[in-house]
Amino acid sequence: MWTRNLVLLIAALFTQQSFAVDANCPAWMNESKRLLRSDNSKNLCDAYRGKPLLIVNTASHCGFTPQFKGLEALSQRYKSQGLVVIGFPSDDFKQEDKAEEKTAEVCYANYGVTFDMYAPISVSGDSADPLYKELAKQGGGYPKWNFYKYLVNRDGVVVKRFSSFDKPDSDDMHSAIEKVLATPAKP
Repeated sequence: MWTRNLVLLIAALFTQQSFAVDANCPAWMNESKRLLRSDNSKNLCDAYRGKPLLIVNTASHCGFTPQFKGLEALSQRYKSQGLVVIGFPSDDFKQEDKAEEKTAEVCYANYGVTFDMYAPISVSGDSADPLYKELAKQGGGYPKWNFYKYLVNRDGVVVKRFSSFDKPDSDDMHSAIEKVLATPAKP
């Protein structure tokens, strides 16, 4: 009887803890993703709960690939204020290397990326990763090409979608980011 009660108590505590964690993080972020060229994964809620995010679908062999430099500059400029830039390579538009080591080389060696980059995923259509299905639902659609950027507020709500043509150093992007950074999470 004592063992059964202990098991029930532990289960109840675990369940309550799970609800407490989930209450502050949207369900669509409560999943783990593997980091680029790594065996390590991060749970998006654990890593980014309550933080504004700029989520970008990337590709190593695209005319927009030099945007990595601008994305890194955004990350460096705003990270002390809480912004997190994260990248998801994708071969949906046939411009990502098949070898993750090559993708990592482009990101880290060629462009000096320090923000989190994850293993390649699908970002559009029926095969889209659930993360991108939610971004598309909230943000006005799937990426139409590489380097679409979704600005997500502290509550996990997409507030703006930027196309490939919207450069990371644009006034519009800086303005939107600064507005999100100035807005606290809802209680």
